[in-house]
Amino acid sequence: MIRAERIEKYYAQPSQNRIQVISPTDLSIIPGEILALLGPSGSGKSTMLRMLSGLSRPSAGQVFWHEKPIGDAEINVSIVFQSFALFPWLTVLENVEAPLKARGVDPETRRERSLNMLTTVGLEGFQAAYPKELSGGMRQRVGFARALVVEPEVLFMDEPFSALDVLTAENLRSELLELWSNKTMPTRAVFIVTHNIEEAVLLADRIIVLGRNPGHIRTDFKVQLQHPRDRKSEPFTNLVDYIYKVLTRPEIAAAAPDQTTGKPVRDQRQMHYQMLPHARPGGVAGLLELLIDKGGRDDIYRLADDLAFEIDDLLPIVDAAQILGFLKIEEGDASITPKGSDFGNSEILRQKEIFREAALENVLLLRQIRRAIETKSDNTVPEEFFLDMLDEQFSAEESQRQVETAVNWGRYAELFDFDAARRRFTLPEAEQEEAEAADAEDAE
Repeated sequence: MIRAERIEKYYAQPSQNRIQVISPTDLSIIPGEILALLGPSGSGKSTMLRMLSGLSRPSAGQVFWHEKPIGDAEINVSIVFQSFALFPWLTVLENVEAPLKARGVDPETRRERSLNMLTTVGLEGFQAAYPKELSGGMRQRVGFARALVVEPEVLFMDEPFSALDVLTAENLRSELLELWSNKTMPTRAVFIVTHNIEEAVLLADRIIVLGRNPGHIRTDFKVQLQHPRDRKSEPFTNLVDYIYKVLTRPEIAAAAPDQTTGKPVRDQRQMHYQMLPHARPGGVAGLLELLIDKGGRDDIYRLADDLAFEIDDLLPIVDAAQILGFLKIEEGDASITPKGSDFGNSEILRQKEIFREAALENVLLLRQIRRAIETKSDNTVPEEFFLDMLDEQFSAEESQRQVETAVNWGRYAELFDFDAARRRFTLPEAEQEEAEAADAEDAE
């Protein structure tokens, strides 16, 4: 129905460089399936949705609607937004009628279709109410009714449940699945953007996970579990665990799990450089202290709720602790390692020592910077040297961010200093003084 061929999105800069949001990507939406798109913040999920739905043009490549260029075709799609996006001055019925009115449907027909759709989504009797008089769940039902009343071939949803409380979101998911399974929805395919892993596994027939910097498809697989799906079953938890690893471990090229046996298949091939999450050492220390207070283990989503964090804000800290060997992730639970427990329970000076050892052992970029400094006769190395190497794997913008994170971690661990004026890595001041003193003795 919709086919994207080598589409990409980038923004030109005055310096003749460009910010690449999505790298060349092929993607298709086929009839009869719910397709879920997952990815970390900044991976281009909403940008991808806007290009596939025709709201935004790709910078390169082409989107086809039934094999016709989308710009030349009469497309029939609808979007349910994260925010309710209702007209506050219109009644529920008038909100649902709005797209039919825009299409020139006569008043009697659009009223009949809108009332029928309100009944379908469970809002019969609320047609005269205004959005401010409704709960969040009911307002989102109005959004569903408005999207479905035009009988779209493809229904796009951009994190439609994220603004709702847990119970309301769960109820709406169940109702969406019931409408889809009973073929009550006048649509042939659903494309849902979400950051909730369990939501994707509960709803989707197919899941795509994006990586970022720039956005690209890391995995695309079919979900073979029968509905209704049991959250506690081994195949379900294996899928959740697998997707979590794909999201948080960009250096791992993991194969999709075997859903027939319930056993995940792992491929531990490693990229040249792992992507350093942009988290501060102090954030890692704080996370480990919280986990120690909770007995050394907790569900990541529950932990985010306890801290009033968005999950996307917590994941970089979790990822940093995992890269350093302070945490292990199993089925969405974070459990502290002995090394992480030692780090979380230690005084500041000892924490720096532990962080230093972990960074040298687990982070290739930090290890290379330190060795390069030690090798040079003047104990300094230009930043550009490492940017050139990182550019082979990351965008120019992300390469710079990787170096900034490396500087943050390296300074904390006292592995090196960074001269911002000269853009050069140097030995820490104490070690530099020792080296100069040794040189002076040799000269004497």
